Amino acid sequence: MWKQENEEIRERYELSMERVRAMKSEMSVAAPFYDYFQKMADFIERIAVLTEKIEKDALANCSLEELKVQNQELYADVAGAAYRQSYACPKTSVERLGEGYGQLLSFLYTEIRGMIIWAFEQRLTDITVVTELFIEIYNAFEEGTPGLSGLKEIIYWYISDYCDVWIPNRIREQLDPKLTFAKDIICQADLSDVRYLYRFGEYITENELEMSRFLWGLPQEEIEAMASTFTEGYRMGFVNAGIDLSRKKTVNIRYSLGFERIVRAAIAQFSQMGLESIIYREARHSINRRPQGNPGYQSTAFSKQYLYDHREDSALYLDSRLVERRLSVLHSAYEEYRELAAFHGGPAVMEIFGEQPFLPESSLEAYKLNEKQQKLNVRYNSESGQIVNTYIPGDERSFTIIAYPVPEIGEQFPEIFAETVKLNTLDYHLYQEIQQKLIAALDQGESVYIRGTGDNRTDLTVSLSELSNPEEESLFENCVADVNIPVGEVFTSPRLMGTNGILHVTEVYLNELKYLDLELKFENGKVTDYSCRNFDSQEENRDYIKTNILFNHETLPLGEFAIGTNTTAYMAAKKYHIASKLPILIAEKMGPHFAVGDTCFSWSEETPTYNPDGKRIVAKDNECSILRKEDVSKAYFNCHTDITIPYDELGCIRVNRRDGGTCSIIENGRFVLPGTEKLNEPFDE
Repeated sequence: MWKQENEEIRERYELSMERVRAMKSEMSVAAPFYDYFQKMADFIERIAVLTEKIEKDALANCSLEELKVQNQELYADVAGAAYRQSYACPKTSVERLGEGYGQLLSFLYTEIRGMIIWAFEQRLTDITVVTELFIEIYNAFEEGTPGLSGLKEIIYWYISDYCDVWIPNRIREQLDPKLTFAKDIICQADLSDVRYLYRFGEYITENELEMSRFLWGLPQEEIEAMASTFTEGYRMGFVNAGIDLSRKKTVNIRYSLGFERIVRAAIAQFSQMGLESIIYREARHSINRRPQGNPGYQSTAFSKQYLYDHREDSALYLDSRLVERRLSVLHSAYEEYRELAAFHGGPAVMEIFGEQPFLPESSLEAYKLNEKQQKLNVRYNSESGQIVNTYIPGDERSFTIIAYPVPEIGEQFPEIFAETVKLNTLDYHLYQEIQQKLIAALDQGESVYIRGTGDNRTDLTVSLSELSNPEEESLFENCVADVNIPVGEVFTSPRLMGTNGILHVTEVYLNELKYLDLELKFENGKVTDYSCRNFDSQEENRDYIKTNILFNHETLPLGEFAIGTNTTAYMAAKKYHIASKLPILIAEKMGPHFAVGDTCFSWSEETPTYNPDGKRIVAKDNECSILRKEDVSKAYFNCHTDITIPYDELGCIRVNRRDGGTCSIIENGRFVLPGTEKLNEPFDE
């Protein structure tokens, strides 16, 4: 697909590689920087060899062991414990190269590492541009140690000059079904031979190898059934939202390597719906990576600390001028691909769980956005979200999410996998009926009171919107297994005014990060204070929350209040001791949960939504989102983080009715509302 572009840049590519090879015999850079540049030159030279091998299809006949060795060598310097000794680690890089230089050259390291996947995809432009940056930085050190300001200027113009290449390429990856690198592997490879996994260029571990082998051992009808749960959830998302799926032509599948057999079946099933599947990987260029998440297909992370340390690398170059340029380029890119965008239906996401929980270590040496940059980042996210919504309107797209365990979860992986399939296919009619009883009680309320028990300090009152016509309207959505699999929650957009108190959980994992004693204080529905106990310094704890939950906003509203009803999932987590490894997709169904950020209906508030009983859901806005009618930049925050209180930390959930009475939903972790008793059965089994 990149053949013509490769021919146009080949001369530059070859000249840059020739210059890198020459560095190996030069002594023009003094210590301590000499070792860094030699190691980077070695790596780039290895990439050149790899690129040529792939171009000649020389890996096709390699044995599994040969491919394993090659993969391990490509990632050896950053995988696992090796990361701590690598220049990719900002702390180590600063220790060896000095303050300022260490961080900048560590950033350069991350850009160079993207060359692995560009070699596999045969994207010579990406390799060439980064190699030329490396050469320019190297040249600056040949006459002695250069000033930091000059080096930062080189990085800045590298980012600015090439964002009009990388951003449009990234948008095209997300929208153009003609880019078929991953899809070709999935649909054409012999999936019984795990060597195919090494064709992606990603870091391959036993997770991916064992997952692929496990799925190959399942009957085809089981594979088709799992794929159908996934694709039907996507289709029903359109049906339930009243959106015409026949107007869409593409769907984006996001998944983790190892699940290709299910994905191949899903591609075929989506095709029967008239949808071509688009499958793109996580972004590698810094300009396209996002601190709040990096969508695309992926494999087991070679080092989660690496990803955590470099999540705010844009602090090196982010300023208002660059924000304006990025927004301009993004708008132009969507204008170029506007027809592809108009026919795009949204993502179908297959999450994984079971990896070892990650508790990040704080790194004072890592780049951090300063206060001004945080505001710029918030502004960019807001305005870029508006651009995306212009070309792919929120009320014309949908999504679905499902999750499966990976072998790393432990020896009981086969049993846990089977249990997960069971959870994903629970009888939604049963839950629909029970959840309707919950909604009937909640719709009578002006607020809901939630209190923790034991070590849980939650003491929170959530204010509810008003119903003007209770016979035809409802505040809560009866969520069954369509876009959000598995079944099991009722949710609303709470009223901010009157929502006050403390939300606390003793331990929780959010977006793969662990929090100890996480506490958020709400006043009139907005976060006014927060703390946790991850680090010794309270300043570090607050920074951790602001960066990873508030996403650098000064505050966020409570965008969602929900009650999870999937007690079967909760007890399965207890049985297999995997509660800490479950994704929020499942965890949010295992107790009441509270989302800070946008509502569940962001960008689609005007699309009518109905419960199975025919009542229209009217609580779709709050005092922030309604501002879209005056100033859309004040309405959305481009984030939504669910925080769940597990049943065993829950003292009560009580509805404060409009008539002055109260109605208990849950007491001491058990459902007590008449008609919901069946939800307690898994507790007693």
